Amino acid sequence: MTEAASPPVSGTHRWVSLMVHDLASSQEFYHELFGWEFEEGPSQLGPYVRAIRDGHPVAGLGEIAPGVRRVVAWLPYIATRNADSTAAMIRESGGTVAVGPLDVEGVGRLAIASDLSGAAFGLWQGGPRRRGSVHVPAGAPEWNELITAETTGLGKFYSLVFGYEAAPEPALPEGSDYLTLRLGNRPVASIRGVAGALPHDRGPHWLTYFAVPDVAEALDRIDRLGGRQLSEPQVSPFGRWAQVADREGAPFAVIRAAKR
Repeated sequence: MTEAASPPVSGTHRWVSLMVHDLASSQEFYHELFGWEFEEGPSQLGPYVRAIRDGHPVAGLGEIAPGVRRVVAWLPYIATRNADSTAAMIRESGGTVAVGPLDVEGVGRLAIASDLSGAAFGLWQGGPRRRGSVHVPAGAPEWNELITAETTGLGKFYSLVFGYEAAPEPALPEGSDYLTLRLGNRPVASIRGVAGALPHDRGPHWLTYFAVPDVAEALDRIDRLGGRQLSEPQVSPFGRWAQVADREGAPFAVIRAAKR
């Protein structure tokens, strides 16, 4: 007898997805960078592929309709047991729901929303819980962090919507404008206030960190593949990391993570 798969825990970050203008070019970039292979995704989402690493799906890539110009950015999807009630809570808490909730065959019920600062994120209801692992393989998402001017108000927003405990990160110096979002004792995401360093052409946004075995080697490869380095490598309590952008300008980070 097969054991029934349990639903995902609300508030966990389940997936990251990227909509691009040139899907073939982006597949080439991320294949060469992270070793991703690809399989066709749900046809309802248009041209869309799932990225596979070591036999496991790790991310999604889709193509923006021809003639539509928009900012290219990685989008985290956060688990919910009820997308409709979570969407209602987002609106009640001052956020916006731009798409959905809507059903996608074989995937579940999805929505795209934004918080008080305007940073976009997705909701995902459905699908089995992913098996947890202490080890995150190279090329897989390691962490999601909200980059904003200041954290004031945002911790409360995400706590109301997803039930997080939002608290200062004890591993960082006192006074840092940084909140860790936890479910119980488990850290699941973070919010970092960067004041005037917030990009004027992008505004508040979620930044996905991808695991790599060596940050310097990843930066060299990104440069050769036509991406850009956006910051010098830094060492934090969470590991050595650097912020970069792909060929279409989508920001992300590469990290050789320390244990959280």
